[in-house]
Amino acid sequence: MNIVITGSLGNIGNPLTELLVTGGHQVTVISSKPERISAIEELGAISAIGSMQDVEFLTKTFSGADAVYLMEAWEGIGSLFDNTIDFPAEFRKIADNYVQAVQRSGVTKIIHLSSIGAHSDQGTGSLLVHHNVEKVLGTLPDNVSIKFMRPVGFFSNVYRWLPMIQSKGAIIQSYGGDRKEPWVSPYDIAQTIAEEMEMPFIGRTVHYVASDEVSPNEIAEALGKSIGNQDLKWKVISSQELLNQMLSAGINEWIAKGMVAMQQAQGNASLYEDYYLNKPVLGKVKLGDFAKEFAEVYHNKINS
Repeated sequence: MNIVITGSLGNIGNPLTELLVTGGHQVTVISSKPERISAIEELGAISAIGSMQDVEFLTKTFSGADAVYLMEAWEGIGSLFDNTIDFPAEFRKIADNYVQAVQRSGVTKIIHLSSIGAHSDQGTGSLLVHHNVEKVLGTLPDNVSIKFMRPVGFFSNVYRWLPMIQSKGAIIQSYGGDRKEPWVSPYDIAQTIAEEMEMPFIGRTVHYVASDEVSPNEIAEALGKSIGNQDLKWKVISSQELLNQMLSAGINEWIAKGMVAMQQAQGNASLYEDYYLNKPVLGKVKLGDFAKEFAEVYHNKINS
């Protein structure tokens, strides 16, 4: 197949490109950064350098493709510390651009990276943007088949806690405890998408993706053990305290409030209602596997 991938060589794009190229597909990787060309071509893929805001570029790149993988990257929109950015509006703009490019190019097979929480427009905090993008893509003509991939929380997002773990000796959030919740590795997401590329595309379907189900306390225990800090704990503070900390750090107000609301939905498990009604087969990467990877990154950071 001739497959186009958006999102450059990120946590998912890199392994996904490798899997598809190894599977014998012709892969074109869209990136906004010319310095990514060599890395893309080293994987055996074709580079297409341009902007998600350029509908003509997207249309030209999508043309002739058998299938396209669509995603929206927070980092591609701007810094989470930029209070001038209207993230919901920017996500919608990219979705609108995708709709135009898909229709103009004639592509009829789409895999879209959405998210847990996209099932609802209520109580999911900043994940609302994914619900909105799914709605926009849903306006495409019926002959365009779409597989909405809804991964749960990324193990790789735990790396954002590295400074906190180093300076505070704890993981500090506004929820916690022993209730298990689903987590996913980008490698399992890439594997699932690669497999779905080769399966029939029929109408509009939703696919949840998860690797393991573990509690906050289990995460703290596993990470602590992996880095040699048996005392590492998952500490719970109030939602207001967490919000104040994020706002004081300069995080975009909409993002900060959205993250607090999302954590409330994690804490009471409402975020996972639709996931448990449509629970997938868990992937290969477990918490123990991620903890080993985390320890390597943690010690490299300390020793650098």
